[in-house]
Amino acid sequence: MSTNPYEVSDDTPVYVISVAAELSGLHPQTLRAYDRLGLVSPGRSAGRGRRYSLRDVVLLREVQRLSQEEGINLSGIKQILELGVELERARRLLAEMTTEIAQLRAELESTRAVAARLAGLVRNRAAGAQLVPVRNVRTGSRPGTSASPPAGEQQAAPGTADTAHL
Repeated sequence: MSTNPYEVSDDTPVYVISVAAELSGLHPQTLRAYDRLGLVSPGRSAGRGRRYSLRDVVLLREVQRLSQEEGINLSGIKQILELGVELERARRLLAEMTTEIAQLRAELESTRAVAARLAGLVRNRAAGAQLVPVRNVRTGSRPGTSASPPAGEQQAAPGTADTAHL
C-alpha cells in the first residue's frame, strides 16, 4: 500500500454524487436508488455523504447498459453483479491454488530425487559396496592421511564401527 496521500486508485471513493451522476450519465436520484437496492455501494465521507470511486462509476454504467440495452430488471442485474463478484473471487482462489500446486510439485520432485539417491546408496551397500569413510572417529583423520593412532591403540580396519558412514 502506498503512503502517498495523493495517489488515487480505481477503488478510492472521491466523487460526490453529482459528479458520479454526470460521469455515469444517470440522475443523482437514480444513484441513490441503486445504493438503496445494493447495486452500487459507494463509500461515505465523514459527514455521511456518498463518495463514488471510478470503479463505482464504471459499475453504474454497466447497470444502465444491462437495464436499457438488455432489458434486464434491477433484481436480475443485482444477481448478475453478485455472480460476477463470486466468479472473480473463484478465479483469484484458482490462481492461488494453481501456484501452490506448482510449488508442491517442485518440492515433490526434489523429494523423489533425494529418495532415489538414498535408495541407490542403500542398494549399493547391500550389494557389498563399502561407503567411503568421511573421517576416522578415533583419530579424527581423513582417509588417505598419515595420522597415526594414539599411543597404545591400533588403527581399526576400514568399514568397522570406528569409521563414519552415510
